[in-house]
Amino acid sequence: MIFKPIYLFELAITFYFASMIVSVTEIFRGTKTISKLMISFAAIGFALHTSNMIARYISGGYLPIASLHEATAFFAWCIILIFFFLELRYQLGLLSSFVMPMVFALMLLSSVLPRSIKPLPPLLQSSWFGVHISLAFLGNAAFAMAFGVGIMYLIQEKHLKSKHLGGLFKRLPNIQVLDHLNYRLVSLGFSLLALAVITGALWAQSALGAYWRWDPKEVWSLITLLVYALILHVRLNSGWRGRKVAILSIIGFMVVLFTFLGVNFLLDSSHSFFREDIK
Repeated sequence: MIFKPIYLFELAITFYFASMIVSVTEIFRGTKTISKLMISFAAIGFALHTSNMIARYISGGYLPIASLHEATAFFAWCIILIFFFLELRYQLGLLSSFVMPMVFALMLLSSVLPRSIKPLPPLLQSSWFGVHISLAFLGNAAFAMAFGVGIMYLIQEKHLKSKHLGGLFKRLPNIQVLDHLNYRLVSLGFSLLALAVITGALWAQSALGAYWRWDPKEVWSLITLLVYALILHVRLNSGWRGRKVAILSIIGFMVVLFTFLGVNFLLDSSHSFFREDIK
């Protein structure tokens, strides 16, 4: 029996679900064993997820990010990729409790969308295709991580103000680390998204003869970029730190989600190349 890509996807989402359950359990009862189990489940899910993407690439002959199913799954993959980097670099403990639910939600959404592998439309048969979209999703993944870190900051700050310095407080990073990490993630996401907008404009010029066409996806990508530019501006020039920036990072991610999902579902955009995915 041929091991089809769909089996890899189903196994990946199963292990992500297991990792999410363990990560939520870790909030209430954190131990090294639970943490290792969560990481193990997430790593297996990530390996299966990567294998599914490779299998779809072999079948379709292009980076599997063209349909809404593929794009949603790729968004989840990018979040996990950055999560593992942060886990290895900073060992943030409960970060998984705020990341894995996002990953599983994206994978669950992806699972209910049409999964067929279709030939690329002529417009997407360009070397800009993979570069532009990869940069955009990696940037959005960094914003997703900043969202999680922002929530952690608000929880930790609440513990400090109420002087409840046991249990969950001890397992969360201190607020200085979280604030610094938030800044690093927003800076990374902003840089990647800016490059995505630039490469998208260059692609549009070479393919359509215009750098900018006021397409809804283009407009909302620019709005997203401006929101995070504002976050960086108030931090660097107005001295905003901590709670204010954490809240802005959470709001910013809501804009990211609308740009990614809201535009596809609610607005008529030429970036929704497979419109039947959402009909």
